[in-house]
Amino acid sequence: MNKNFPQTCVAPTGEFVYGIHKPRYTAPNLRQNDYIVTLGHGPDQTKIDNADNFPADNVHVAASTWVFEIPNAFPFMGATFVLKTYADGAVGKANPFERKDEGGPARSLEKYEPAGDLSLENLPHPLLLALAKTSSNPQNLVKLANLSCRFEFDPKTDLPLGISYARTERGDLRPALLDEHLFDLVSNNPFLPDIYKQHMVLIPGVQGKSPIVGEYAEAGTHLWEYLRENSYIPWGHYAANMAHDSIRYKIGSLTEQDIIGLRHLYYQRIYVQLAIELDIIVPAKRRPLSRDELEDLRHCLLVKIRQTEKQGGKLPFNATIWGQNFGFDLSPSGYRLNASHQQIHQQFALVPPCLPAFKGGENETSQCTLSAYTQGDLVARFCKEYKEKTGRDFFETYLHAIQNNKRMDGRADQENDLIFYQDENVLAFVPKAQRSQGEVQIMPRGGYGNILETDTPVRSSLDRAILIAMKVLESLGAEMITIYEISKRFDHPDEGQRLICCLLPKHPQSPGGLSEGMQRWIIGHYPEDFARACRDEAQKIREKETYG
Repeated sequence: MNKNFPQTCVAPTGEFVYGIHKPRYTAPNLRQNDYIVTLGHGPDQTKIDNADNFPADNVHVAASTWVFEIPNAFPFMGATFVLKTYADGAVGKANPFERKDEGGPARSLEKYEPAGDLSLENLPHPLLLALAKTSSNPQNLVKLANLSCRFEFDPKTDLPLGISYARTERGDLRPALLDEHLFDLVSNNPFLPDIYKQHMVLIPGVQGKSPIVGEYAEAGTHLWEYLRENSYIPWGHYAANMAHDSIRYKIGSLTEQDIIGLRHLYYQRIYVQLAIELDIIVPAKRRPLSRDELEDLRHCLLVKIRQTEKQGGKLPFNATIWGQNFGFDLSPSGYRLNASHQQIHQQFALVPPCLPAFKGGENETSQCTLSAYTQGDLVARFCKEYKEKTGRDFFETYLHAIQNNKRMDGRADQENDLIFYQDENVLAFVPKAQRSQGEVQIMPRGGYGNILETDTPVRSSLDRAILIAMKVLESLGAEMITIYEISKRFDHPDEGQRLICCLLPKHPQSPGGLSEGMQRWIIGHYPEDFARACRDEAQKIREKETYG
């Protein structure tokens, strides 16, 4: 809200207020190559290709879907975002728990008798889903893949050439999925042959027409950057994924070049998009920026931001959202347990500083503005309060506490150290108060609050630490990990606030529920002991990299 109003949807007048994002923007096209192929054929044998995914020029988004932003009544509970198109379509019939008929086999085990025909086609749906998730038999997974969708095959090799397409009720052509849940699980199974993974989910275009506006192809790695125009993140977001010819279904198979590429696309998009908004010339078109060009552009942005502040101007965007998911699972009852494809799925976007407030439709404006939600603002407010009440900078004090940690059980014969990986720029550690059984965090040593403030060496250290932390967690047994960044706004004056990367793995016995929703995090170990386990795995990874 304005300076004297808390960040809440409850106005002093006794009315609810909210903001409306109405995105209009241009996404510079930094993709160097095209990969236009036939994806399949429609019911009348019309060829379906992915040309829409490879625009020749920049992408101009003139009328993207509106997004309502509603601050929670209680500021510490965040904000709610409502995509107008979906909300409009659900008027009078909104039921988020309604189950769609997948058209698959019977869903109940109540009348299932295991004797008799045990062919996959006759298994009840819950058993099919369980098998699709847990099987390591490629032949069985191929059979399950064929039960989940209609493939087009090469008559000479019997290998898939694509997927058949069917028309939806609205007349659109979509892949002919027979069982969407089964399709999701089979395509995410690492033991499914790669050619099936490619035609089901990896080849550009098979999951939709989102334009590819960035690419990274260096030293054995290949990534695509997709623009999600009509996104649940206002002003759209970008998704950087491993490409169809660089398949990574396990963190252990990720190379350092992979993570450098994923992170390069993130840094590049944020720098370039902000430069366009500030009328700074970008030195690249239809190609990625080099490492040196990226650093030069960062310096130009910092100078422009300082000039804008001195002139009393406002930045059009002044914060970032970044996160990535690893792992996918679906219970046999149909509940989705993690939100990612089995490959690394990275998402990032820019956040505006504020937006006009409304209280009863598009034309009924309030007399105030809303700050666009970012979790970094909550950290900034806390840091300010901490400094006012203690006279100490929070993050300097926090770093001191991490480095001088003592066990809660007082045992001198056991580990005290919370840090499991570090270099001259960053450290990866187990937080004293973990929010999941296995949370780790990454933080720079110096006062770097966001990726505009990080120079090339610090960015490289962050990239390396993220890769090590992910590999550590997978080595310990984590199968699903959510990672996200908390950072300060570009124009925030606090030089002490630091960027933090949080890695939250899902635990088999507690994937998330009531306690987590109430922010009551239940832990069954001392944090130092988990840090020791992480440190042991980090040492094994370093030894393997050194000695093979």
